[in-house]
Amino acid sequence: MAKKSVIARALKKPKYKSRVVRRCFRCGRKRGYMRDFDLCRICFRELALEGIIPGIKKSSW
Repeated sequence: MAKKSVIARALKKPKYKSRVVRRCFRCGRKRGYMRDFDLCRICFRELALEGIIPGIKKSSW
């Protein structure tokens, strides 16, 4: 879980466009971020396994 100060800094508009840091809205993690869902890979997996994200299910073959 990211510190509140780090999350607040990421929400501010950066001086330059390339400095944008995208973070998971749930836990604040910046690595392993998926833009389509606005989640990190860990939170995405947890929510997908619970069935909260519509249209996503665990693959098996």
